[in-house]
Amino acid sequence: MNDFSRSVRQHTGRDLTAAAPSLIQVNIGFRCNLACRHCHVEGAPTRSENMDWPTMESVLRLVDAFPGIQVDITGGAPELNPHFRKFVGILREKGHPVQVRTNLTVLFEPGQEATAAFFREQQVQLVASLPCYLDRNVDTQRGQGVYERSIDAIRLLNELGYGRQPELPLSLVYNPGGPFLPPAQQALEKDYRDHLGREHGIVFTRLLTIANMPIGRFLEDLQRQQKAEAYRALLEEAFNPATVEGLMCRHQICIAWDGTLADCDFNLVLGLGLAEGLPRHIDQLDPAQLAGRPISTGGHCFGCTAGCGSSCGGALVA
Repeated sequence: MNDFSRSVRQHTGRDLTAAAPSLIQVNIGFRCNLACRHCHVEGAPTRSENMDWPTMESVLRLVDAFPGIQVDITGGAPELNPHFRKFVGILREKGHPVQVRTNLTVLFEPGQEATAAFFREQQVQLVASLPCYLDRNVDTQRGQGVYERSIDAIRLLNELGYGRQPELPLSLVYNPGGPFLPPAQQALEKDYRDHLGREHGIVFTRLLTIANMPIGRFLEDLQRQQKAEAYRALLEEAFNPATVEGLMCRHQICIAWDGTLADCDFNLVLGLGLAEGLPRHIDQLDPAQLAGRPISTGGHCFGCTAGCGSSCGGALVA
């Protein structure tokens, strides 16, 4: 038993197990037009991993077992997968809400000129990375000029109705620029709204605050600064039992680009599959195995339970 599992048992009196899934997260590839310093999957233009169509067909068979379940598509930049639009289109035909995690700047890549209009046509819900409302902080994390292109992309999406119409939600994602926890989500959302509205005339639906996990490029950065152990200690000391019920691993299943299974996207990139005795690949999975399964954990999981908590849907408690 690792330290995280021990903390969960000590504070809740039980081990961490999954509820019936309310979301299926699909990572369809690590290729990205950016190479951000905080990226836990280490996405980059040089990455070649992409989900092929037979694996997407396996995902479609799985979602058939959960009528109406939301499908959350991520990457890399998921828009760069050659089967992306076909996959989204079939999911929407089947009646599934589809959420796409976009880095915004990909909308200006060659071949992506019609992607924003495709999102509107399919009523895709968007979760967009904008790790700060200040240009210098975004460019430091994500690369020179990324902030300006991100603002231009939000303007384009606003013109199409995103962030303005209820059926076209546009959520922005904040993550810290260093080894510290996110501030209170509600207060930071007000700061985002005030600054982005005043300086750029853009709007969005809500802000999600997500803690940086001590994995991937962020961990490498911490190690270079000799701050990795201090950050891990910060996360562990800030463990909040109130976050455990809402942990994303309890309410979803994550599918990698090659069809391997994990409880969350963080476990996925660490090669931490489902618990012992459960399938490793989607083609071996019985959907009935998902509810009640034990969750695989590690020291990085303290990142999701620290302070107000952190998940793909933002803070877990107020």
